Amino acid sequence: MSQAAYCREHGLNTKTFGNWVRKHRSGQVVRSPTLVPVTIKSMPMPANTTRLRGQGDHVLELPSTVSPHWLGELLKCL
Repeated sequence: MSQAAYCREHGLNTKTFGNWVRKHRSGQVVRSPTLVPVTIKSMPMPANTTRLRGQGDHVLELPSTVSPHWLGELLKCL
């Protein structure tokens, strides 16, 4: 099977596949992905905090002492 046929069958980009084949044949060392241990700790949100969630992952946390007028002006700018 040709590289082009293989790529079509498996939904691969022919140029990218060709580059990988060339690296493999030339003996270039390809580093394996490395896993990094991660510890996730939950952090309690202070009771006197206002949290505004926007589109996507955008979150704005403000102390509850923020003036409603100031917050309104900020939101107009956004």
